[in-house]
Amino acid sequence: MDALRADPAAFTDYLDRQQNKGLLRFLTCGSVDDGKSTLIGRLLYDTKLIFEDQLASLERDSRKHGTVGDDLDFALLVDGLEAEREQGITIDVAYRFFTTDKRKFIVADTPGHEQYTRNMATGASNADLAIILVDARKGVLTQTRRHSFIASLLGIRHVVLAVNKIDLVDHSQEVFGEVVAEYREFSAELGFASMVPIPISARFGDNVMERSPNMPWYEGPTLVEHLETVDVGAHGSGPLRFPVQWVNRPDLNFRGFSGTVASGTASVGDAVVVASSGRTSRIKSILTYDGERAQAGAGEAVTITLEDEVDISRGDVLAASNDRPEFSDQFSAHVLWMAQEKMIPGRTYLLKLGTRTVSASVTEIKHKVDVNTFQKLAAKTLDLNEVAVVNVSTQEPIAFEPYSSNHVMGGFIMIDRLTNLTVGVGMIDFGLRRATNIHWQPVEIDKEVRARLKNQKPVLLWFTGLSGAGKSTIANLVEKKLVAMNQHTYLLDGDNVRHGLNKDLGFTDADRVENLRRASEAGKLMVDAGLIVLASFISPFRAERRMTRELFAPGEYVEIFVDTPLHVAESRDPKGLYKRARQGQIKNFTGIDSPYETPESPEIILAAGVNSPDALADEVVHYLAGHGYI
Repeated sequence: MDALRADPAAFTDYLDRQQNKGLLRFLTCGSVDDGKSTLIGRLLYDTKLIFEDQLASLERDSRKHGTVGDDLDFALLVDGLEAEREQGITIDVAYRFFTTDKRKFIVADTPGHEQYTRNMATGASNADLAIILVDARKGVLTQTRRHSFIASLLGIRHVVLAVNKIDLVDHSQEVFGEVVAEYREFSAELGFASMVPIPISARFGDNVMERSPNMPWYEGPTLVEHLETVDVGAHGSGPLRFPVQWVNRPDLNFRGFSGTVASGTASVGDAVVVASSGRTSRIKSILTYDGERAQAGAGEAVTITLEDEVDISRGDVLAASNDRPEFSDQFSAHVLWMAQEKMIPGRTYLLKLGTRTVSASVTEIKHKVDVNTFQKLAAKTLDLNEVAVVNVSTQEPIAFEPYSSNHVMGGFIMIDRLTNLTVGVGMIDFGLRRATNIHWQPVEIDKEVRARLKNQKPVLLWFTGLSGAGKSTIANLVEKKLVAMNQHTYLLDGDNVRHGLNKDLGFTDADRVENLRRASEAGKLMVDAGLIVLASFISPFRAERRMTRELFAPGEYVEIFVDTPLHVAESRDPKGLYKRARQGQIKNFTGIDSPYETPESPEIILAAGVNSPDALADEVVHYLAGHGYI
């Protein structure tokens, strides 16, 4: 490489030759210390893609951080973070490029530790093939199984079982055979299209680039020979799918739709359909940075103009007119949870699929999967690195396809609404029939008509605070004052709804979320009836209060924080609940062993530890009058 770098003409010729080669994306994965980084370092070294200054640096680093005595520690070429070098493990996903005479490669080195499984999933999402490394001395481990399962889940169909450190078991054919047999038995249910076992020593290069004389019994390909020739299939096959990333409108005379072709081919003159509306048109032109094109294929970023004025926004999908993707708001999917905070059904998250982002929630965990045995286990929540089959409901219908047929149209991430962190990754299995069988029934008497009859503006007053804060007392007083003013009201009390509507729910975090979801939906129906609804719930989590707010139109939800210090609420203890919680008789009690998340921007804050309940009720009534509700 240094000689090429010194000769511009030779380097240009080298680059031209690279352009004509195919590209294979693969990842290395497996348990910690199985030699993933060492293997990639060996590939870079053997393909002569290391500059002299890098080699000199590697020699210095091997003396300082190396774990292989006086030899070069090839893992240090990839483990770039100081924390990784000090611990001798991979933490982040490292991507490296190398090339041979026959093919170009992009390889992802993924972490082996269980807590970094989410990083491994990131690397697998863009890979065509997985190299599963196994230490010949240890055999198939839990993390080997987990990574293999996730690779299968993320659509990888080609696997290399690299039985590494074969030199440490005297290049034993018997040991190799045992590891391969164990892996074959385990992976039979994963549906890999190919699984090629290769005995290697990443440290010494045995069967990596060159066939090893130490294993005359092995007659298969070397690792690089297999990588150069494996057929992983064409990308982006199938009908046209073009997610719109940006509506390009520089002036009144031009309106184009920019994005990347997810699958299929777009050609000038082709008939296309907008997945959301069913509106059809034809492609008028295809524009790129280099000018107009007659055609664009999968993976190409282009701007498309249409012959007709069609209402299209970011997140819409243009599709082949004779093959429209599914468009609904409910589907079944596999989800890998990637956050320390557990996933709770009913809690709302942001779901990003392609260029579309919508609010969504898991409505049901059908089962979680034991990655060691593939058993289907019952679950109410999901913890870090757990995989489950779930039903998902989105706030708005979206266009999608099964992940198995289209990764772009079937893969999504889940984002925490408060922290904006990615907390889960999902693969759609199929749409739910209930989403297409149920439709909104149009009615002639709407919310506005009902509100006029009652001479009031319907609203949900959401009282939140600790147990014993005075929520129910204040809500009762507010309702009495409103009824005295001839207003039409209804009081939804947290304790009362647990006697009927929510009698089947307990007090786990998952049950609390479902309790509030049902109460919120009931409140929405009552607001639709034109009522002033008073809801008194502890509602300790911001995410659920935000979920409730988003069910309502602007101005229809008023959050009222009954701000009572814990010691004041506990001193009241009208039901003796705090005393029982302190004694350990009640679990998951808010304020004791379950948190209360203070509202960030409520419409009303009532200083319940200072003013009387009657004065606080007057504050609420004055707010309603001042904002035109009564």
